[in-house]
Amino acid sequence: MHALSTIPCLPEATSTPLGAEVYRGLTRMPKRLSPWIFYDQRGSELFEAITELPEYYLTRTERAIFAERGEEILEAAGAPELAMIELGAGTAVKTDVLLEAAVRRELAVTYYPIDISESALDEAGRRIGERLPQVAVEPRLADYTRNLGVIPSPDCPRLVLYIGSSIGNFEPAEAAALLRDLRRRLAPGDLLLLGVDHVKERGTLLRAYNDAAGVTAEFNRNALCRINRELDAKFRPGLFQHRAVWNERESRIEMHLESLIGQEVPIRALGLTASFRRGESIHTENSYKFTPEAAAELLKRCDFAPQASWSDARGWFGVYLAEAA
Repeated sequence: MHALSTIPCLPEATSTPLGAEVYRGLTRMPKRLSPWIFYDQRGSELFEAITELPEYYLTRTERAIFAERGEEILEAAGAPELAMIELGAGTAVKTDVLLEAAVRRELAVTYYPIDISESALDEAGRRIGERLPQVAVEPRLADYTRNLGVIPSPDCPRLVLYIGSSIGNFEPAEAAALLRDLRRRLAPGDLLLLGVDHVKERGTLLRAYNDAAGVTAEFNRNALCRINRELDAKFRPGLFQHRAVWNERESRIEMHLESLIGQEVPIRALGLTASFRRGESIHTENSYKFTPEAAAELLKRCDFAPQASWSDARGWFGVYLAEAA
């Protein structure tokens, strides 16, 4: 007779997305957490504050491109009626510039912001409704990284906005898989507007992810606060140091939370105690940076045909329009 192997019974909390991610991420070596954990309500508020920081050039640079070239972008889209669908819309502070350009061009536009933050969607809908009543707003509360099925299929051409260099938060294979999945859900002739951060001088990159006011550090540590609240953990965020690193070989900024002491942290809902050596870190985010050639190649590999691109005068950020091939 053969002895029966036993499978350990995992706590119920590991069946939730947060519980599963934390259990998996903190029992591996090196420890790692997915950046979507940042975005509870407080995390979304902190990220909006980051976008206003002087060191964080990404948002204002991309918004300036939209302000200067918005009508040109929409002219290249070439449709009198348009469904504008934004993945990870947040409060849509940049998108309203494109929506304004659409109103000036007298396009019939329905805007579908998709985000996991209900408060951010409420803010986006309120502001756009007040400023641009000509635009119909149809928010979708969802995590697009897990369910691209929320993308609507209206009877008009679609322009999907994936801006803010959000694609850079994914590993290269994951980024390609997401874009291929998006392509499968689009019809030939639908369009993607992809915003990516370009490779640039190391100091500029590091300052953008380690601001003098410490807002990015608070944003990073907020992941621990969320785990404390939702999984009954006992992290002491002040005992973890925010650290940003430029990994030139991988062309990415890395964010880490580094333990300042040797410590053990109980996470009661998971029946887990996470042990940390002094100096050991949790890798919480990557932000990949692209050359224009790499951005175009990524689109082509995912069955999108690049049509046009726009950048700022310094070439720090790029916006790429591509058609579903």
